[in-house]
Amino acid sequence: MFTEQTKIGRIWTDEAAGKILFKYFPFLKDEEHLAFSYKIFTLGQFLDLREELGFTQAERTALLQELAEADCSPQEGVKKSALKRETHTGYADKQMDGAGLVSSPDSAAQWDVLELSFNGPSEGNPYTDVELSATFTHGDGKRSINVLGFYNGNGSYKVRMMPDREGNWTYRTHSTVKALEGIEGSFICTAPEEGNHGPVRVRDTYHFAYEDGTVYLPFGTTCYAWTHQGEELEQQTLETLAGSPFNKMRMCVFPKSYLYNRNEPPLYPFEGSPEEGWNFRAFNPAFFEHLEQRISDLGRLGIETDLILFHPYDRWGFSEMEQEADDLYLRYIVARLSAYRHVWWSLANEYDLMWAKTGEDWERYAKIITAHDPYGHLLSNHNWLTFYDHSKPWLTHSSIQRIDVYKTSEATLEWRERWNKPVVIDECAYEGDIDQGWGNINGQEMVRRFWEGMIRGGYVGHGETYLNDEEILWWSKGGKLVGDSPARIAFLRKLVEEAPGQRWEPLRSDWDAPCAGVRDNYYMYYFGFNQPKFRIFNVKPGIKYTIEIIDTWNMTIEKCAGLHEGTFRVELPGRQFMAVRLRRADE
Repeated sequence: MFTEQTKIGRIWTDEAAGKILFKYFPFLKDEEHLAFSYKIFTLGQFLDLREELGFTQAERTALLQELAEADCSPQEGVKKSALKRETHTGYADKQMDGAGLVSSPDSAAQWDVLELSFNGPSEGNPYTDVELSATFTHGDGKRSINVLGFYNGNGSYKVRMMPDREGNWTYRTHSTVKALEGIEGSFICTAPEEGNHGPVRVRDTYHFAYEDGTVYLPFGTTCYAWTHQGEELEQQTLETLAGSPFNKMRMCVFPKSYLYNRNEPPLYPFEGSPEEGWNFRAFNPAFFEHLEQRISDLGRLGIETDLILFHPYDRWGFSEMEQEADDLYLRYIVARLSAYRHVWWSLANEYDLMWAKTGEDWERYAKIITAHDPYGHLLSNHNWLTFYDHSKPWLTHSSIQRIDVYKTSEATLEWRERWNKPVVIDECAYEGDIDQGWGNINGQEMVRRFWEGMIRGGYVGHGETYLNDEEILWWSKGGKLVGDSPARIAFLRKLVEEAPGQRWEPLRSDWDAPCAGVRDNYYMYYFGFNQPKFRIFNVKPGIKYTIEIIDTWNMTIEKCAGLHEGTFRVELPGRQFMAVRLRRADE
């Protein structure tokens, strides 16, 4: 029976119990776009909150009695029903006209996408009935890659691979279908195209670089549902990004249901409809082809795709699928997208808001991705109120949302030391003016948080939530940026790129002014919301420095006269958001 310890999500999704819940709280039906915020509570927690708003003890007793008497079958967690992956009768030995290899390119550039196309069976459910993979082997025999294939509808099958070494490659397919088994071929991997530096990797514990060693500084932004808005708005988003400083985009696979996000998407990921329900065992190839197009568009702009695989903001049931459906989806999307060099995997946006998922689920998801992604793309799991254990070996970096209303980027150094991994504060709050505390900081505060994180050796993400009549807010739908922070973030990015090694490494700092740089060579001090009229600096005698006063908001750099060494005083303007840069003078 249902008790006060039962999750609201479990009651909500049970037909009989849900009717009782909605009878007592009819407003829940009108707030379906906020369902996640109720489902995470136990019934007892929810009723305690409602009592503060006038729900009586008598009503509470009556509700509990009705739930106890209802014909309900509550279960802990999502039902784990079997999703059989059986070969369709006759597939294994059946000869099919026109089946087999359709296209196999003769060459592909390093770190580009090589795609093999095949014709095969369309009867039954090929998404679950047919298994297809391929083994790619480099000519030197020292590199071999096993890649999952996938069904793309209408009897079409594909295998995608990202060659990571120049030279000759061969391949051989493996399948439960005779017509797709044992197909062999070869291609030549040529030098990478200009601007293609390969996938991003962790470098020197706390930082990032592309595969070829080129430094990568993640200056990210968030547009959760931008790929679900239709061609006109999506093109506008791409045009905005092209003129922005951002080189990483946090975005969801699934559509989003939330405040300012109540429109239906043009495409859905599964066969079915909101009215008739979904077949979670059959994908909609058009949905994924559109997603791939947008990922490719970002790649052409030099923007990494930080792809969120699950999220709680859902009215379609995609966040509450059964275990086997989750696993099938993960294998499918990894098969389709892992060959794109600029894809990062984010298991979830706010994993701890997803009432139907358990700790075991997240660990299983990680195993599926790491087992089937042969390239080792970056992998994270983003929090709501409780940090995931970023010390897990499969997590490449920490993806963080603030858990304190005020202190965010200031904790960067603490988080670096705790997890010994790069710190990426993907949500430090958003520049905007909506009624939610996470979405109404001003541009100056956004820029300050960027500086506070960068100066401590981390990376900070941007988002924007300014109200407008069309309810097109950048943080979810994209469109145009109207805030004050992007230009200042571009200014910050340029300063970091000018530093030795194109990074800021935290140095021993004064208690009131964090400092980063390279000892005895380069120092950047940041004063944040303090506004000193002068500052006394102490550096090693015998090394002379040039001094520059940087106004991080007005984006100006003023060079002080002469060279300085030892102990010296620098006059400052007495304004907030100032920085001072010391660079060793070459004499």
